[in-house]
Amino acid sequence: MQKRVGIVVGTRPDAIKMAPVVLELRRHPNEFSPVVISTGQHRQMLDQVLQVFDVRVDLELDLMRQNQTLSGLTQRILESMDTLLTRNPLDCLLVQGDTTTAFGAALAAFYRKVPVAHVEAGLRSHDLFQPWPEEANRRLAAVVTQLHFAPTPLARENLLAEAIPAEDVVVTGNTIVDAVDTLLEMQTIEHPLPQGIPDDGSPLILVTSHRRESWGAELENICDSIVELVDSFPHIRVVYPVHLNPNVSNTVQARLGNRDRVHLVAPVDYFQFLSLLRRCYLVLTDSGGVQEEAPIFHKPVLVLRKVTERPEASLMGMAKVVGTSREAIVHEASQLLSSDFAYRNMAEGECPYGDGRAAARIATALSRWLQGERPVLQDSEEFQGAGIKEQVAA
Repeated sequence: MQKRVGIVVGTRPDAIKMAPVVLELRRHPNEFSPVVISTGQHRQMLDQVLQVFDVRVDLELDLMRQNQTLSGLTQRILESMDTLLTRNPLDCLLVQGDTTTAFGAALAAFYRKVPVAHVEAGLRSHDLFQPWPEEANRRLAAVVTQLHFAPTPLARENLLAEAIPAEDVVVTGNTIVDAVDTLLEMQTIEHPLPQGIPDDGSPLILVTSHRRESWGAELENICDSIVELVDSFPHIRVVYPVHLNPNVSNTVQARLGNRDRVHLVAPVDYFQFLSLLRRCYLVLTDSGGVQEEAPIFHKPVLVLRKVTERPEASLMGMAKVVGTSREAIVHEASQLLSSDFAYRNMAEGECPYGDGRAAARIATALSRWLQGERPVLQDSEEFQGAGIKEQVAA
């Protein structure tokens, strides 16, 4: 019997990571009737991504407001989702990640006794304020979730440590790998460098830094480290897509504006960003998603945060958490820019976040779960995680 499965998206990462799931559910029309619900948290960026994947929004809430607060957004999501679920009965609701959309929609479904399945469940930094508010969002969503799709064995261990029953957790891999594989097949990420950046073969350092925890002195340190690096390595170029938030752009422009070989560019779309990621030599980022995407392209990552909820790449030696100290950033980046051995050690290895089959595992597990079957996947069917299982066991 066909099951109506709601898939909630609100931000660009939601759309990217849920698109493969929607496409996979569509491949099984006798089992699933997917219903894509958009809260519109990142409206324009969301629409662009969904269009490329040929995913249509079935129910649009359009909740975005100028200068919205987290409290106001959460309230609108909760109330709007409650109304939607009343008018549109679902057999289950899929939410993704750690956004306000994911938490608010999961809570609304719980209030209506609609079973919740959480894609990308179990990520934990174990610091409630880093990242903020994402760490709280994913912990709170877990409380009302009945089926947890953990992307890695380490995420599964986090959930088990919180007394989530083992039979309710499935290790799938992360759907970001599915999404990137699809975009590579579609040849949608071949783009020239942004205007004004010479394509002269210089090694590119790709920088992204916009998180709330980085505003102020931390972002100033990051900018100062970039100045020191371009002064020390005259053959490199830095490409920095600068977030439009004044807390970011004012600091970055004041510290890095008009610097030779530092290219401050307007925010790029996801496909242009993947093109930059594919072409760059090294990544400096405070983004959670970029920590997952860079290993797909075998790019070393220096994580500009004190803690990360995605430690798998660090455990495998493909990333390092360096914080926001100027000295630490310059030291680690300099090693990678001056030592081929150090660079190869970080660039080589299998991506620990997925194998491109996460959406298929989710669809299989969801089908069995909705029919009341346990376990929903056998151990041999789950994602093993490129040595991460051994790291956890150790």
